[in-house]
Amino acid sequence: MKQQALMSDFVYQVFSLVIALIIVHAYYVAVVRPNSEAIMTEWAVMQEQDSEYVQEPSFYVIVKDYEQESEIIIMFWALAIIGLKLKRNITESNLLERRLLNLSDGMSILPQDARDHARALQALSPQERNFLLPRALLAGLHRFAATRNIQDVSSTIKDVCATEADRLESELSIVRYVAWAIPAIGFIGTVRGIGQALAQAHKAVSGDIMGVTANLGVAFNSTFVALVASMLVMFLLYQLQLMQDRLVLDTQTYCDNYLISHMQMQERNDS
Repeated sequence: MKQQALMSDFVYQVFSLVIALIIVHAYYVAVVRPNSEAIMTEWAVMQEQDSEYVQEPSFYVIVKDYEQESEIIIMFWALAIIGLKLKRNITESNLLERRLLNLSDGMSILPQDARDHARALQALSPQERNFLLPRALLAGLHRFAATRNIQDVSSTIKDVCATEADRLESELSIVRYVAWAIPAIGFIGTVRGIGQALAQAHKAVSGDIMGVTANLGVAFNSTFVALVASMLVMFLLYQLQLMQDRLVLDTQTYCDNYLISHMQMQERNDS
C-alpha cells in the first residue's frame, strides 16, 4: 500500500509538471509573446514621436521572458502538489468527526476486548484504514492487548503520530525545492539581463538607450515575478504545514478522548 501511494504521488508529480509546462507554454506562444511584441513596438514608436513619453507597465511585457515562463511553470507545479496534499489532509481530518469505535460514554475497554474493537477499524475501506487516525487507534489497541499497560498505549500512539509528522514533513521537500528554485531562476534572469545591458553600454554612450533599458527590464522583471511567485508558494506551503500539524495534534487528542480514557487494565470490583 505504501509503495502504491509513493508511485501514485510520483506519477501525479510528473504529470502535473508536464501539464503545467504544456498549458503555460501554449499560453505564452498564443497570447503573451505576441501581445508583448505589439506593446513594445508601440512603445518604440511613441518614444520616437515624443522623447518624454512615459511607458505604462504591461503585464505581458513583465512576464514575457523565458525566466518568467519557467518561474510560472514550476509555481503551478508546486501549487498542484500542495493542492493534492491539502485534499488528502481535509479527507483525513473529516475522519475526526466520526466515532470509529463503538464506545458509549462510561463504557470501558479491557485488554481482552481490544481485538474486538480493532475489527471495527479493520472493516474500514483500504484507503481510510491507511489514514493516520485508524492506524493510531489500531496500534493503541494492539499494544493494549499485548502489554495490558495504558502508558504503553499512550506512548505507542505518540510514536505513530510523531512518525507520521516526520513523513509529512519529508514529503514537502519537493515543494521547498521549488520555493528555492523560483528565486534562483529570477536571479539567473537578473544576471542575464544586466550582462546583456552592459554588452550594449557603448550604444547608450552614443544616445541609443533602448537596448540597455530593454535588458535591464529583463533583469528587474524576472526578479519581480520570482518574488511574487515564491511568496505565493511559501504562503500556501506554510498553510499546508499548519493543517498537517493540526491533524497530528487532533489525532492524539482524539485517541486520548475516545480510546485511552475508556481503557481499564482490569475489571472493577463493585463490592
